[in-house]
Amino acid sequence: MAFQFEQGSGREGADGGRTELKTSVPDGRLPGVIEPNPKADLLYYLQDAREALAWKLDGLSEYDVRRPLTPTGTNLLGLVKHVAGVELGYFGDTFGRPFFDSEPPPWWYTRDTEVNADMWATADESREQIVELYHQAWEHSNGTIEELGLDAIGHVPWWPEERRAVTLHHVLVRVIAETHRHAGHADIVRELVDGSVGELKGKSNLPPGDGAWMEDYRQKLERVAREAGNR
Repeated sequence: MAFQFEQGSGREGADGGRTELKTSVPDGRLPGVIEPNPKADLLYYLQDAREALAWKLDGLSEYDVRRPLTPTGTNLLGLVKHVAGVELGYFGDTFGRPFFDSEPPPWWYTRDTEVNADMWATADESREQIVELYHQAWEHSNGTIEELGLDAIGHVPWWPEERRAVTLHHVLVRVIAETHRHAGHADIVRELVDGSVGELKGKSNLPPGDGAWMEDYRQKLERVAREAGNR
């Protein structure tokens, strides 16, 4: 089957708007629910993770999207930048479809760059630039996924020579796992920034209850943790 990607609510801007690229399937069905379609299933959950991660930047200032909120420096814009590079490497270079083909790659995408260069954004790298690159990575990756079969063989350039050969199926599973992992990081970082929670706009994926209920719940967990720690 062919995969179609529909333009959503506009490009990312200073007001925190974003572009949505959503999978569509015949008859509006979710992929894999009615009949087996492994590639559609994988792409659906990859797109789900992409959108969950990108949404966590919405409505924040340039400072807040860059703030390191953990001792290891985890920050929202850095997570998006990192996963953009992950997609471009695994779905691009690995399968002979380099994204940076006609022009040099950015400094952070080269092998001899500094450690963790893809995990943070410089003051000169705007949120719009990085989010746009992530959207372009989606489109480039989707082209690889649509063009090749799940059993297609690629070679990961930065892996040891003896185990560089991989299938598209393996790469899809790997990138889905990594994107969902970083989307989870983004959940926590965004909550630390301004208390915002939820999976996507209009989809909280949290139990019903107001702020007072949630605070009572948190305090209950704190009491239980202290009780267990004192035993």
